[in-house]
Amino acid sequence: MKWDLKPTDINGVLTSTAEVAKGFEKQVKSYGGNLKSAASSAGTLDMGEGKAPEAGLVGLALSQFAENTETDLRFIAARAGKSIEGAGKATEAYLNGDLAMAAEAQSEAQKKPDLDMPGEGQGGGK
Repeated sequence: MKWDLKPTDINGVLTSTAEVAKGFEKQVKSYGGNLKSAASSAGTLDMGEGKAPEAGLVGLALSQFAENTETDLRFIAARAGKSIEGAGKATEAYLNGDLAMAAEAQSEAQKKPDLDMPGEGQGGGK
């Protein structure tokens, strides 16, 4: 198997992906507030007899939806960040491995060559 990773291309993809992921964080922060605003705009139930109005059915449903999904959205944002970080570390490890292999090849090339020809030398001569 041959790997053909181009560090500059990978860096570009990771950078642009990180920029998009930053948007998740902002969206998650505004998520709860926007749903609360929608819930309060959805109307109230008048309980009569001098009791304060309560959130209507749509408002209640929106509030419950927000409570039950906000953690999932935070998880998605956190997972995106960890995935980008992991891809960066994997690329770095690949490149370091490439450098180590290149250094090993250069080191081997600098060693004295084995001048014994097949069939000659120690015990294998004519």
